[in-house]
Amino acid sequence: MEKCIICEETGKQGIHLYTSFICTDCEKAMIATSTKDPIYKYYIKQLKAITDTKIFS
Repeated sequence: MEKCIICEETGKQGIHLYTSFICTDCEKAMIATSTKDPIYKYYIKQLKAITDTKIFS
């Protein structure tokens, strides 16, 4: 189980985007959200974390 970058809860199912995981519930919520909805900005903020470079050693 992995931690979702949107809701920060562990999810069983979802998608991987680059090095990040998005649970199915958040994926569905993002798709259904209008760009005029205030939570849309939150989703954008959380998705920006995907571009952060992570160094594993």
